[in-house]
Order: sequence, then structure tokens, then C-alpha cells
Amino acid sequence: MLSLFRKSTQVDKRDKELKLFLRNILGCKPKNISVYKLALTHKSYYSKNSKGFRMNNERLEYLGDTVLSTITGDYLFKRYPYQGEGFLTEMRSKIVSRASLNKLAQKIGLSKHIQYIKDNGQFLSMDGDAFEAIVGAIYLDKGYCFTYNVITKRIFSLYLDVDSLEKTDWNFKSKLIDWGQKTKQKVSYQVINTDETTSRKQYTIQVYIDDVGQESAVDFSIKAAEQLASEKTYKKLVDEKIIIDE
Repeated sequence: MLSLFRKSTQVDKRDKELKLFLRNILGCKPKNISVYKLALTHKSYYSKNSKGFRMNNERLEYLGDTVLSTITGDYLFKRYPYQGEGFLTEMRSKIVSRASLNKLAQKIGLSKHIQYIKDNGQFLSMDGDAFEAIVGAIYLDKGYCFTYNVITKRIFSLYLDVDSLEKTDWNFKSKLIDWGQKTKQKVSYQVINTDETTSRKQYTIQVYIDDVGQESAVDFSIKAAEQLASEKTYKKLVDEKIIIDE
């Protein structure tokens, strides 16, 4: 009986903390708290509803990814009226990358509200996935215009240093290939694993230099995974003084 009381108290406390977090992010009370709870339910923690469907945040993550990409593209188009397509595409890739979304989730305090089971392994993209799912939840709960304002005015403006991100050297794949051409070493990429257990396919890409395996990375697109793997490989080689910046 006492254990049930403690469990109920913990749930009430968690609900209060979640409502406070959402109020701070949204600037108002959410209409449908259940959709936000679902957005914060990792697949390792899922339950099944009465019809046998898995209840986790993967579908909301898919929706949020689409909405976030559209909002980010619109935001950048207006912020940089004289920049070309290539610049805008690269900037959007930087903002919606898994590493960037992981950091945003941690900065806004989203990470501590995610429900997951630690014993089920390491989840490197869990924070960023939950961020996308929350975007999907806001969209369903409040609509596109409200979501746009939350993302651009309450998250990007407060937690994302766009000017610093603009100066960040992102295209490590290009840098690694250029280095390979200069040193006459072959740089190639290979898909070593494809995970189709989630709502969105994830790719594991490994870098090869002269057919010798280097660093690998996981992302939802081959292009993004190649960039992350290139960055890890390039930085590792720089740290080991194999690459010498000219």
C-alpha cells in the first residue's frame, strides 16, 4: 500500500514538473497534455493501448521532423534574404542535425522529462528524437502558426546561436576528401548497418581511408551520417597529428 502511494506521489510530481516545463516553453498551458507525454515516451519505455498499438514517440518524431524542417527553412529564408540556396540548405542541415537537436533538447531542459528504460542500451539520438516529437506534439495541439512562433521566438532566439553556427565549419566530408586527394589516399564511405525497427530508417556509415575502416556515425539520412562520420574521422586524425593544417 505504501509503495503504491509513493508511486502515485512520484507520478503526480512528474506531471507537475512536465506541466511547468511546457508552460515555460509554450508560454501558456497545453490543451492536450497526453500528446506531450507520448512525445516524451521513448521506444524502450513503450506500452500498448487497448488495440495493441505501440505507444511511443516515433510517429510524433516523424511528424515533428517534417514540421521542424519547414519552419527552419522559412526562418532561414527570412533571416538571410540575400543568401543562395546552397547556404540556406547547409544552414538548415546544421540546425536540424542530430547533434544540434540533442544540444537544444538539453538546453531547454527537455531531456530530464523523457521516459525510457536505461537497461535497454545507449540511445545517442534520444534527446534530439524527443525534441522532434515535442515539435510534432505542439503542432497537433496548437497548430502550425503557434508552433512556428514557439520554435523561432522562444527556442531559436533564446537557445540557438545562429551566428556562431553560421561560422561553424560543417562540411567535414569535403575537407576529408580534399585531404585524401592531397595525400593521395582514397576516402570512401560504406553503409554498414540499416536500422528499420523505428518509424524512420537509420543508417550507420563508416569512413574508409585506403580501405581501412575509420570512424562511424548514425543518422536518419545517409548524407547526414556521412558528415558526422567525416567530422569524427577528421578530428581524430588532426588530434593524432596525421593531418597537418597547411
